[in-house]
Amino acid sequence: MIQSMTGYGKSQSSRGGYELSVEVKGVNHRYFDLHLRIPRRYMILEERIKQEVKNYIQRGRLEMTVEIIPVEESRRVIQLDKNLAIAYHDSLKELADYLHISSDIRLMDLFRLPDVYRLSEAEEDLEQLWSGLQLEVAEALRGMVEMRCREGRRLYEDIHQRWDYIMRQVDFLEQRAPEIGLAYEERLRARLEELCSRWPAAADEGRILQEVAIFADKTSVAEELVRLRSHLEQMEVLLQDGEGVGKKCDFLAQEMFREINTVASKTNDLAASQVVVEVKSALENIREQIQNIE
Repeated sequence: MIQSMTGYGKSQSSRGGYELSVEVKGVNHRYFDLHLRIPRRYMILEERIKQEVKNYIQRGRLEMTVEIIPVEESRRVIQLDKNLAIAYHDSLKELADYLHISSDIRLMDLFRLPDVYRLSEAEEDLEQLWSGLQLEVAEALRGMVEMRCREGRRLYEDIHQRWDYIMRQVDFLEQRAPEIGLAYEERLRARLEELCSRWPAAADEGRILQEVAIFADKTSVAEELVRLRSHLEQMEVLLQDGEGVGKKCDFLAQEMFREINTVASKTNDLAASQVVVEVKSALENIREQIQNIE
């Protein structure tokens, strides 16, 4: 089934020492256009995120916001310089002996000395981070795709209703076409006979029949209606297939406009002209809906 390009998805959880949140919004666009917001320190993961998005989305403008917050307890570590602490201890003991004072050195005394203990950020494992973030990105995208599918079903129902209406009108035009041709032929023959009655010397029955045949052929809409029906049938197949068919359907809609406009230019029949106007209106509605299809 077809998908709309409009959708929304969000996912958040705590994984691997991080608070992760992914939000994605999709709207119409001719091509795939991803706008990603992610903390600067994690920009190295941008390409991986784009590749993951392309596994779910083929077309549309996407705005994705990724939040990555390290859990403080798991990201900060205490580093102890044992050699420096021993050096401080030995130096203080030596100084105490030299000054003939007590060398009672407590642990907290060493703790307060410069660089014995340091609080620092732990080196991040980006592979571990990505293993969790990938799950959140995929979850948000699945939520978005689910919404796009629901919207796609509604689009299909609307398009198919108008498609069915156009098909019925094409049936009418095909049935009406021979009558239009005969009526045009009769009017043309009457006109030529009227002209020939004024100038008998110019009357030539064979020539009249030839001109009637030529003009009747020029006003025939049979080929245009065949192509219009073919385009409609191809569109129905694409809509049922549903895999990234928006561009193809848009092309077919343009071709159908071309065919129905040609029919309009050739038709001088009131009933057929009214049907052509209705078909063009239905096609315009279909094309507007197609703009929303992935």
